[in-house]
Amino acid sequence: MTKLTLKPGQVGLADWRAVYRGAETRLDPAAQPAIAESAAAVARILAKGEPVYGINTGFGKLASVRIEAGDLAALQRNIVLSHAAGVGEPTPIPIVRLMLALKLASLAQGASGVQPQTMALLEALLAEGLTPVIPGQGSVGASGDLAPLAHMAAAMIGVGEIFVGTVRKPAAEALAEAGLQPLVLGPKEGLALLNGTQFSTAHALAALFEAEVLFRSALVTGALSTEAAKGSDTPFDHRIHVLRRQPGQIEAADALRGLMAGSAIRASHLKDDARVQDPYCLRCQPQVMGAALDVLRQAAATLAFEANGVSDNPLIFPDTDEALSGGNFHAEPVAFAADMIALAVCEIGSLAERRVAMLVDPALSGLPAFLTPKPGLNSGFMIPQVTAAALVSENKQKAYPASVDSIPTSANQEDHVSMAAHGARRLLGMVENATAVVGIELLAAAQGCDFHAPLKSSAPLEAVRALVRSRVPHLDDDRHFHPDIAQALELVRSGAVAQAVAGAALPGIAE
Repeated sequence: MTKLTLKPGQVGLADWRAVYRGAETRLDPAAQPAIAESAAAVARILAKGEPVYGINTGFGKLASVRIEAGDLAALQRNIVLSHAAGVGEPTPIPIVRLMLALKLASLAQGASGVQPQTMALLEALLAEGLTPVIPGQGSVGASGDLAPLAHMAAAMIGVGEIFVGTVRKPAAEALAEAGLQPLVLGPKEGLALLNGTQFSTAHALAALFEAEVLFRSALVTGALSTEAAKGSDTPFDHRIHVLRRQPGQIEAADALRGLMAGSAIRASHLKDDARVQDPYCLRCQPQVMGAALDVLRQAAATLAFEANGVSDNPLIFPDTDEALSGGNFHAEPVAFAADMIALAVCEIGSLAERRVAMLVDPALSGLPAFLTPKPGLNSGFMIPQVTAAALVSENKQKAYPASVDSIPTSANQEDHVSMAAHGARRLLGMVENATAVVGIELLAAAQGCDFHAPLKSSAPLEAVRALVRSRVPHLDDDRHFHPDIAQALELVRSGAVAQAVAGAALPGIAE
């Protein structure tokens, strides 16, 4: 397994992807002086005896309440316990591990005033495979992801539950078995752990990484569908797209043209083809997929900044011994990025479903009805297309922007919130829906190309077809379809479809 060193403020998306995929993670030791100086600055600020939000005052609407020195430890513990009020199913372990790493890298930038031992415990949780049980619902995306992060912090003080591997145990027991002591929170630390956008950002990043696999796979299946329908590659001519100047469109067209290069199927209808134009689901692939690529890259850029930023409050500036209260916890950038990802994923699946619908319609595809040699006796791909349509409609319903919603909280002190957590939490389900649509297209396109034998497609696309046929045989007569779809879905989800065209260049997103 890859070992990764996090350099605060300098972690690339490829490294965050590695964390999400399970890489062992540690903090760059060079961050320790900034951490220690930030904690020392909190002590100096307290020594002044002045009221400072989050250090010796209440929180939110209670910020005007001054807390005595003897109660400061209880203040930090209380905020963790009171804010651990989430509900719902536990957040998936890979996302929580990414969340822990994001919090570690944020706090390590020396602006949060946490103790070195707090950082050490975060590192230990990652190293020992101890994952706090974090209910998935309860954040509105400001003041940060309070409830989810409170459940993370609660596990660190020995309250709540922790997954040890995949086994759920009481937090205190899990820490003790690993030889770890529960954290005793110092001034400012409870708030530093609770404030921040790491829950929303982790969900959005996870979806971005899965959407990249989806995008590449959909380019491949789109090219294979074009071959199955004996579509033209002329709409992918580089000269067309350069004139429009949209970067993603140019790259998508180049990729599609490269995937089809050398195809005997394409060569067979270069002349005397009665069709003048292909339907949009084939002809406009560069325009739609290119736009999705550009949007996903914009979301990636936003999330890269967020993942490397500091989003708790107040922030500590050791050079002047100041604690400045602001609003970096407001997750509006993450909410917008999540909405961008949702729109792109929805459109990728929508276009793929239209290609499936085209392939099963003999009037449009020129292929046997529902891609079966004996239509009527057999239904062939009739209902897989219905399933794809159902999934696309579900994604349309989920794609409505979450960022345009807001609801006041904390007695109207927090009167505008981002809903980033809602926007980000829906994304993996949307990607899974679109992945199933692309998996169905993979089967349909391979079936369609089978009817053109002995003609073959290009080398990259024939490699994909061989991969499919190694798992799923050609459909002659109707059989139980679900296992076939499950196999295809796994080929798409795992990245095997995109990897099978190793000789063809496919655009990247989270580089």
